[in-house]
This record gives sequence, structure tokens and C-alpha cells, in this order.
Amino acid sequence: MNSREYPLPTYSPATREQLFGLDLRSLALFRIGLALIIIVDLIQRFPDLKAHYTDFGILPRGPLIEQFLNPWLWSLHLFSGNVLFQGLLFTVAFICAIALLVGYRTQLFTILSWVLLASLHSRNNMILNAGDYELRLLLFWGIFLPLGAYYSVDNALNSESKPLSKSIISGGTIALTLQVCFVYWFTGILKSHPMWWEDGSAVYYALNIDQLATPLSSFMLQFPKLLIFANFATLWIELLAPFLLFVPIKNSFFRCSTVFIFVGLHIGFRFGLVLGLFPYVCIVSWLVFLPSDFWDWLTQKLQYKQITSIKIYYNPDSSTYQKILYLLSCFLFLPRELVISAKTKPEIYTAIKTSNSWLLLEDKGNQYIQFQALIYMCHLSPIFRPLTLVFSLPIITTIGKNKCAELNNINSNIHQLISRLKYRPIQVYPANYQNILALLFLAFVLIWNLNSISPEIFPIPKIVRATNLILRLDQKWSMFAPYPSVEDGWYVIPGKLKNGKEIDLFKNGKPVIWDKPLLVSSTYPNERWRKYMMNIWSKRHAAHRLYYGKYLCRDWNSKHQGQEQLDTFEIYFMLEKTLPNYQTPEVEKVMIHRHYCFK
Repeated sequence: MNSREYPLPTYSPATREQLFGLDLRSLALFRIGLALIIIVDLIQRFPDLKAHYTDFGILPRGPLIEQFLNPWLWSLHLFSGNVLFQGLLFTVAFICAIALLVGYRTQLFTILSWVLLASLHSRNNMILNAGDYELRLLLFWGIFLPLGAYYSVDNALNSESKPLSKSIISGGTIALTLQVCFVYWFTGILKSHPMWWEDGSAVYYALNIDQLATPLSSFMLQFPKLLIFANFATLWIELLAPFLLFVPIKNSFFRCSTVFIFVGLHIGFRFGLVLGLFPYVCIVSWLVFLPSDFWDWLTQKLQYKQITSIKIYYNPDSSTYQKILYLLSCFLFLPRELVISAKTKPEIYTAIKTSNSWLLLEDKGNQYIQFQALIYMCHLSPIFRPLTLVFSLPIITTIGKNKCAELNNINSNIHQLISRLKYRPIQVYPANYQNILALLFLAFVLIWNLNSISPEIFPIPKIVRATNLILRLDQKWSMFAPYPSVEDGWYVIPGKLKNGKEIDLFKNGKPVIWDKPLLVSSTYPNERWRKYMMNIWSKRHAAHRLYYGKYLCRDWNSKHQGQEQLDTFEIYFMLEKTLPNYQTPEVEKVMIHRHYCFK
């Protein structure tokens, strides 16, 4: 029998651009994710605007500046302690986030969004978690990246005729890549306690933190062997999985695998623990590494096969119609090449002049105008195809036709708004000075992170400390490090009114109950209050208890008069230390503050 020789498969090594570059479509997804998180964050923070950011609240400007604020930190929110001023800044931040979401003047609004976010964080550091730090850092590195190159107003109105490249490598891409890796490498290194490395009990202790627990936490605690596996899996994923981004062979495969590993990791975190925006920020940070091969494959799978035979004609008498169709094509993920001037087809031009609209011509010769053309465009879209069913509803069709007529009316507000948008060239590749700055700041960030491991071996030079604090590049990835807290509990704040009635201020005036709540994490109004209350239990933040007490007096007494006003109260933390091997702990009643409202 003759033996056959089969050639071994050959793989081309990854280029520098594949290892340290980023796909422009992934950057667009990254931008959209960041903007959505900022919008959600602002909406969630807004109900506590008065309590968290004004002089009426838990941290007035006077004590903040005199006692707590690092002299290198800055905040626009410190210009006034008035609720209207804070509301104005929130509104401006919301508008900037919307502009970032749609990719209008993307670099400008990335900078403004970062400035306002950094300012907001400096105004009240007591309510921040690791997700806030990472969000701020991701937004900072986004300043050095072409986040608006795809799926944006900037892309739709790009004046350059030269096709955009699919990916780039720059100082910004290198900095963002390593920053995301730093989060996991350094948190893995800082998890130095035997809980993590010897008995594998860290996840057990983390799930026993009632202030973070979800309803699923108690269910997961029923599987001790699974918890030990999750302990070591988390460690090794954090320490080793980021290196998969740099595998030189079959890099696209390993990049996709890394993204899916970390997305799965953070989905697991979210189910087990209440961590605010942290898991969502982390998921967005990994989506930026989706490679070009992924997007090419996805486009091939989802794109309408006969799309190249479709033509969309606009009225050449006004550039606004062209802008409208470029915007629609961009946000419906359709090729810009489908949009053509009607001057090339005299009979089409006549039809468009009559209908004062645009016209879609399919390969079979069928013509669609106005809202029917929009429905057909949605049908062609790989993402918004399901909307065709919604748009076909009679009431939606009526509304849609009216809105399309308004869009085509040159005197309407939306037509006038679009007409003011200008064509601008997209700058994909940054200037040399931008690359140098990004790499310099990356070096400063590396020094800062190394210092978190060993301050004696890696001291921070003064220029690095000042720069990192001014730019809010300060960071420490000590999530459950060196070990999860074993101190847990819940709050009871018994207060006495002037009429002698006793109430629980922590429960908005309900009767005092000392028993443990069924789900401690649900006793906090939201993530911000949970983080704040967990912080003031710490001796490191004990000085904040006085200002929390003053706020409780101001808040209650501003809503009640006469004998219903608050006179005195105590803040108790019902300390419950987690014991090993599912032992039942004893509860210790710890008073951390006594306050007199009228002394």
C-alpha cells in the first residue's frame, strides 16, 4: 500500500497590527457601549443628585475640600453646591453621552464626556466602585482612538472618498489593550491570601457578603466543590487568559475565545453578586478586542445577498437629502454605495421631484418612496430587519408617513437640523504627538499599578503621581483582594423624634426591627448608597459618619415640622463575621455613631 503524504497546515504569524491593533468596527461597538453605560449611570445617579452632590447632602463642599479631597484632584461640580447647578452639569453630561452614542464630533464629545465623568467622580469618591474607575479610564484612552470611524454621524458624513481601513495600530490601541489587561493581571497578583491560593475558599467568603449577595448566592453556596473550582478558575483566568490576546498563531480565534471567556466570567459575577455597573463596563472593555475576521464573518452571514442590486436615489437639488440617506444607511448598517444622485436617472429624478422625497429601486424594478422606502431599507438591514414587522402595523405606518413627510419638509426642525450638519474628513490615524502621549501615560499607569503591589520596590515619582491624579488615571484593582471581607452585616438606625416616638431612619421612618433582613443587599436604595454605607463602616472612613449624621437630620427635619422632627439617633452596624465551613456566626451590635440634631 502506498503511503500518502499530507502536508501539515501552515499558519501565518500575526502581524503587529493584529496583536496590538484594534478593528474600527470593534471601536465603534466600544463607543456605543461606553455611551450607553454613561447614560444609564447618569439616570441611576439622578434621583440622589441632592443627597450625593450638593451641600445639603452627605458630603458638603466645605468638609470635602478641607478634610478629604486630594489637592491634585479637581471637579467642576465644586463650583456650586446648589441642586440646580448639579442638575445642569448632569444635563450637559447626558447630552454629551448622546452625541458620543451616535458618534457626532466623536473625539470632542469623548473628551467632554471624560471631563464631566472625572469631575463627577472627584466630587464624591465615597460612592464609587471599581466599575467607575474602569469606565473613566476606558473613556480616557478613547480620546486617543478613532471611536467614530464606523457606525456614526461622523462616518455617514465623511468627506473623504478613500475607503477607511478595517483596523489600526497606534499608541492608543496599545494603551487600551494593556490597560484592560492590567485590570486582571494586577487584581490576580493582589489576591495573595491563602483563601485564594491554598484552600480555595475565597468565593465562599465572597458569596457570604450579604451586602453584595443576590438571591442566587445562597443557591450557589449549596455546592462547595463548585465554589472551590470557581475560586481557582477565576484566579487563572485573571492571570493567564489576557495573554491569549497575543498568541501569534490563529490570533483571531484566540481573540474571540478570550472575549467569550471574559464575557462569561462577568455574567457569572453578575448573577452571584450585586456589583453595580462593574460587570457591564468590563464586558464592554472586552468587546473592543473582537478581530476583523469576526466582523467580516458576521457581515457575510447577515448581509442581504442581493443588496448590491438595490439603489437608493436622492434629490440632488438639496444636499440635505443626501445627508439623510447617508445617515439612514450608516445606522441601518447598509453600504453607503447604495445611495446615488437621481441626476444619473432622468425618469427617477422626475419621480423624486414630484414626491419631494427619496426613492428606492429594487432589482425587479419595483419602486418605493418615503416611509415604504424606509421599511424596505430596514428589511435590508442585518440588525433592524425585525423592525419591518413593527413598521407594517397600521398605526405605526400612519405615524411613520407623517414623520417622513416632516423629514422631507425643508421648513421642519429636523430637516433644518440635518441641513446644518457638515461633511468632515475622518482622521483614523493619530498624530505622532498623540501616540507619544498615549504611551507616556501608559508608562505612568504601569508605575502606579506596580506600586500597588510593592510601594517599597516601585515608588511613584512626584511627576507621575501629580499627572495621574490630575488626569484621574489613579487606579487600584483590589477587588476581593488580598481576600474577600469576612466582616458583614446590616444597618439599623434607631432615632427619637421630639414627641418621643422611635423610628428606624435607615428604613425611612418604619418601626425599629433588629432582625436580619431576608436579603440584606435589597435594603439599600441602589448601588451608590450600598457602596457609601459599606465605606462608612470602615475605620478608614470613620470621619464621614458625622456628615452622614448631619445629612440625616437635615433630610428628615426638612420634611417634618414641630414634634415630628428628629432629635437624636444612633447608627448601629449589626456585625456578622463569616466563619469557615458554613458555621453559624454570632451577631454583634456595634454602635458606630451617635448624633444630636439640635446640639
